[in-house]
Amino acid sequence: MKARLIIASALAITAFAVAGCGEKPNVTIYKQGQYQGKPDNVPWQSQPFNNSQADWDKAIKARNARQNEYARIENQ
Repeated sequence: MKARLIIASALAITAFAVAGCGEKPNVTIYKQGQYQGKPDNVPWQSQPFNNSQADWDKAIKARNARQNEYARIENQ
């Protein structure tokens, strides 16, 4: 009985030790002067603005105005 426990323990320790050895390091290889990600679009190319930078500017200014606490208090 004691021998089986020792053998089972040894097998479990060996299994855990071997399981940790199989991991490969993740290394990113960068190419000099080349961007490998997805291309970035300008913010106003999204659906609500339909490529109109003026509409995007108006939306940003309105959003900033709603975040001004002094202007919100005066209007109440």
